[in-house]
Amino acid sequence: MATTLDDTVISAPAAVNGSWVRPRPSAAELRVDLGLALALALAALTTSLLYMRTGIFDEYAAPWVWTISLALGTLPLAWRRRYPSYVAIAVAIGFFIAGQFGVPEILILNITLFLALYSVGAWEPNRRLAFWVRFGIAAGVIVWLIVALVISSSDTSAFEGISRSGLFSAYATFAVLQIITNLMYFAGAFFFGERAWRSANAQARLEAQARELDRERRTSAAQAVALDRVAIARELHDVVAHHVSVMGIQAAAARRSFETNPAAATSALEIVESSAQATVEELRQLLHTLREPGPEGISSTLGTTQIPELVRSSQSSGVPTTFIVAGETRPLPMLVDVALYRVVQEALTNVRKHAGRGAEATVRLRFAPEFAEVEVSDNGVRTTLARESELPGLGLRGMRERIGAVGGSVTAGRRETGGFIVRATVPISDPGILEA
Repeated sequence: MATTLDDTVISAPAAVNGSWVRPRPSAAELRVDLGLALALALAALTTSLLYMRTGIFDEYAAPWVWTISLALGTLPLAWRRRYPSYVAIAVAIGFFIAGQFGVPEILILNITLFLALYSVGAWEPNRRLAFWVRFGIAAGVIVWLIVALVISSSDTSAFEGISRSGLFSAYATFAVLQIITNLMYFAGAFFFGERAWRSANAQARLEAQARELDRERRTSAAQAVALDRVAIARELHDVVAHHVSVMGIQAAAARRSFETNPAAATSALEIVESSAQATVEELRQLLHTLREPGPEGISSTLGTTQIPELVRSSQSSGVPTTFIVAGETRPLPMLVDVALYRVVQEALTNVRKHAGRGAEATVRLRFAPEFAEVEVSDNGVRTTLARESELPGLGLRGMRERIGAVGGSVTAGRRETGGFIVRATVPISDPGILEA
């Protein structure tokens, strides 16, 4: 069958801007087609000599007609993938010359015409042209056959011994069988060609989808790595900035009071020591999680219940801080709990760094039916403009990243009564956040 000849070498067409186009055949495919064309040419020559030997043909064409018909009917198949429509037209012309002028070949040229029509269906990128080329060749051959049958019906020397009288004569039955056979022949070439084209398209789509999925997988992996890097940077910033700022303030206090008030200096150094130990412990937790990630993450022990410790740390560093809880306290989803804790931690760190001497801070934790909120405000004396120019670094960006990841929002700016305020609000009625 023609499909058996071609199934091993057919390639899937590619997609460009949503339109399917025939891919350029490979060198191996061209070599296969060249070998197939030469083999069919040799076979056509051999069978034509054998047919001549049988003596079933009354007259034979001149040698040059043989050469033209057999060459046109076979050799163009070497380019059937590159120029399928032109190849089919050339093969059809060779087929017509052989049948019309007495070239004794009726086997191989039928195979080559079928293969040429199949190639148009399987390889012609212009589908309208593919249809009309096949339709035109089929219609031309059918009309030629009918004309030949009509002429033969009045020629008593043709098909001697076959009755021609009556509508259902033997000759009429023979003619009908010839027409049906040719219709099935062309229908088969059309069907298998279209099937090959659609199969190639389907395969190309699957390959394109596979490539797209692979690109998405690589992109997702790269994004996951980037998000992990951001998360690690945020954790390091939160841990280091908070504790180091406390240590810096207490170390400065110890230095100033070392000679005049040794007890106060000792107390300040104890705070430095405890802050250093807390920093080391949180860094150890971070490194442990990087080596052995678990479902709880590095901050499973942190949350809004540890805000009072942040307040005490702020107070010990010289910033009077008040903690207020509004609403009925209740457990929060882990990610929300950690995010709110980190906002308070970073905001108090910014108060110590930017509010100036004598500043006081207030931390409010609000629980509402549909959201949870933390608010850190101060009455710092430094200008709001200076503080706003310093905040949009890693601190405020880290806050927004954390709160945005759980569906919340962060606002920061000056207070109407003076000072600065940071507020983070997270909805907690979203089932997706609760499940997290």
